[in-house]
Amino acid sequence: MRAPEASRANALHAGAWWLWALGLAVAGSRTTNPLLLGLIIGVAGYVVAARRTDAPWSRSYGAFVKLGLFVVLLRVVFTLLLGSPLPGSHVLFTLPEAPLPDWAQGIRIGGRVTAEQLVFALYGGLKLATLLICVGAANALANPARLLKSLPGALYEAGVAVVVAMTFAPNVVADVARLRTARRLRGRPTGGVRAVLQIGLPVLEGALERSIAVAASMDARGYGRTAHVPASVRRTTHLLTLGGLLGVCAGTYGLLAAEGAGYGLPLLVAGVLAAMAGLRLGGRRTVRTRYRPDRWDARAWLVAGSGMLVAALMIKANAYAPDALHPGVVPLTAPELPLWPAVSVLVGLVPAFTAPVPKENA
Repeated sequence: MRAPEASRANALHAGAWWLWALGLAVAGSRTTNPLLLGLIIGVAGYVVAARRTDAPWSRSYGAFVKLGLFVVLLRVVFTLLLGSPLPGSHVLFTLPEAPLPDWAQGIRIGGRVTAEQLVFALYGGLKLATLLICVGAANALANPARLLKSLPGALYEAGVAVVVAMTFAPNVVADVARLRTARRLRGRPTGGVRAVLQIGLPVLEGALERSIAVAASMDARGYGRTAHVPASVRRTTHLLTLGGLLGVCAGTYGLLAAEGAGYGLPLLVAGVLAAMAGLRLGGRRTVRTRYRPDRWDARAWLVAGSGMLVAALMIKANAYAPDALHPGVVPLTAPELPLWPAVSVLVGLVPAFTAPVPKENA
């Protein structure tokens, strides 16, 4: 299982990267410990650095990291301005408080700011930033066009729209880098409000044109063409697909909620099975054939399984180490790095050693 050099024949299935990233995201949603969240971010960043290519979509990871930092900062700013119902005894400073009418009881603007409120805001913001960074890792590692090729036939119509949406953000990042380099070579400033306004319109225009070109090329190659099927098959397909998606949503919510792991996993499995059956029936409407479909090989199982294993071990850790995964804020205590949950997160490093190595990193 030594990692070979990546080629068209042994390229990793795009769905494996998404399952790996979603597993890390589920693990991040089960804890507020900043040390574990930082470890999850480090694992995702290491795998991206080791296995991403020079493709345009691979450059979007930095944008997701910046977005995560912005979310943390925004959460802290809102806590400073609007306060928090969390009690605290360590007062850091006091802001001028704006008077509000009686009907706005429970809401305040300004007032005292405690260390407990800031720490609670940092924990919550870092948790959300971890989810965003995991999604950014999947965007940087998985080719969106090849992911569309791997979708079931029933999802080709929606897949075209999804690929257009997924290619928009990477194209924006690539265009920003290209225009900033061009302005720097011409001796023009690349920072400030004026530069952002001058770069913004060409960036949006170029990203939209590329996304529309991708959609047009897919439509020209037969995406969205359907065949006639009986009405009973269509109704059964809609029932299974809708019921399966509802089960997936309910199961995912149970896994992400604080106390829903008991019913979340059975609902998720049942929803996935029903949705797969519906998609299998819906695939009869597709008359398009596949040329060299991507294979789900042993390396894809290792990559996807490592992410799912991290999620399962972190869910189990909530049963035997809840205090370590959710450090106290009132009273304020320093977080500790629990041994076995940290080892569980390190399982997510498996793709960095088993996935094919891009030619740029070989």
